[in-house]
Amino acid sequence: MPSSHPDSSDSPPPSREHSDSEPPAAMEAPRSIRLNVVLFALTIVSVVFTGAMLDPLGLKSPTTWLHALQYAGALLGILVAHESGHYIAARIHNVDASPPFFIPLPLLGFGTMGAVIRMRGRIATRAALLDIGASGPLCGLVVAFPLYTWGVRHSEIISLDSSEYGQLGTSLAVRAIEHFFGPTVPGGSDILLSPVAFGAWAGMLVTMINLLPVGQLDGGHVAYALFGPQQDKFARTFHRALLAFFFVSVLGWVVRDFRAGEGFKHFGEHVGDSMFWLAWYQVLAILGTVTRKGQGERGDDDEPRLPIFTRIVMLAGLVTLSSIGRTDNKPIVWIGFFISLAFVIAMEVRAGTLRTHKLFDHPPTGNEKLGIGRAAIAVVTLLMFIALFMPTPMSL
Repeated sequence: MPSSHPDSSDSPPPSREHSDSEPPAAMEAPRSIRLNVVLFALTIVSVVFTGAMLDPLGLKSPTTWLHALQYAGALLGILVAHESGHYIAARIHNVDASPPFFIPLPLLGFGTMGAVIRMRGRIATRAALLDIGASGPLCGLVVAFPLYTWGVRHSEIISLDSSEYGQLGTSLAVRAIEHFFGPTVPGGSDILLSPVAFGAWAGMLVTMINLLPVGQLDGGHVAYALFGPQQDKFARTFHRALLAFFFVSVLGWVVRDFRAGEGFKHFGEHVGDSMFWLAWYQVLAILGTVTRKGQGERGDDDEPRLPIFTRIVMLAGLVTLSSIGRTDNKPIVWIGFFISLAFVIAMEVRAGTLRTHKLFDHPPTGNEKLGIGRAAIAVVTLLMFIALFMPTPMSL
């Protein structure tokens, strides 16, 4: 995922001509990549160890570590392809971009938070912005789809009754691959993904998140290249849709349960499974705040004034209550949860992202529209978000 350099000056972007006193990016002194190498090595260790912790055979089994290496190879292969796509496209357009900084996250999530590439200056044209923004997810998916195809062909069929595993989310792309290339699944059974398939599934989920058309995520870059400044309004609307989708997801599960005669029996599980969208609503607001501050934006009277620490505390509180409610599905827990959620929403209305703001405004670039070919690429890239969309990414 590329990110802009925190520079709010009006200096010419790197892909334009430079003065004699300012050499082009391609002629600048090479950066040290020592930190990049160290972070990548730590990320490999983190992902392998996380994969081993997820394996049911236990850390003492040699097979566990083989599975962990397969998982790490698949996931990191996708992420390296993704970041390489960004980096190569940036260099082609003479944009001063750093090699990717991978972010290890041991024992949490998938073992990594992905990677970021830092770019100095503004990107001169919408064509360059599209090429840099779209190249990452498209290159990653070129690796992810074949890996998932191979991995699902080598996966195991298990009985749902005897399974103690959580249910992974599915998408149009996942369903299509499993339909044409996956094993036949009899009734009452499901596919237990092989380590390679699980790594590819994780890579597709990460790509889906990156394709959210908000701010300076890859999807935000692509959408801005396609729609121009109008994308800033779309981004705010889409961000608010994440909050709405949390309620839609919970309501959909509850209605299904009532039709099955189970009432609120699984209410705690459904709230927990829908928390993904509520969490990302806050995470994107935090990222938007960090980006605006990093670019030296002072904001105005309409800007959200919720501190990052306040958002983190609010999110942590909601996640904690939903975790308690998953195992202790008592009314008092959910009364506390929804009172807290109402307070959070009130805060967002008063001083947050449910009022007019610029947290997700994209840095300006050239005004010329994309040609037909690049516009088609932009549309296909955004459609990949729909193909990868998982309403419930994971059900524990």
